Amino acid sequence: MEEGKSFEISRHQVLEAYKRVKANHGASGVDGVNFEEFEKDLKNNLYKLWNRMSSGSYFPKAVRGVEIQKKNGKKRLLGIPTIEDRVAQMTVRMSFEKLVEPIFSSNSYGYKTVQQLKR
Repeated sequence: MEEGKSFEISRHQVLEAYKRVKANHGASGVDGVNFEEFEKDLKNNLYKLWNRMSSGSYFPKAVRGVEIQKKNGKKRLLGIPTIEDRVAQMTVRMSFEKLVEPIFSSNSYGYKTVQQLKR
């Protein structure tokens, strides 16, 4: 871990998370930044995100709300985070899954349940 960093997050992890987020082709968040614009300064954008996440000073931005029509005619609110926030979420997800997947039951599909540790 680099000197002065509170959390062990590598720059490679952030880059890998960005690649996964980009593959989902999501819309821009409340900041209006799309993938094309984000990539104009990709190295710097990812570095700033990594630096804030690893030092513990990262805070997500507001989420853009979009109403989605449901089959029954009603609407529901869909929250769209910024690209930066989605990368941060994916970085955490990738790290967290490595820790918890081994303790989930192989029979868990829709919801994960922890295996009995005593056998």
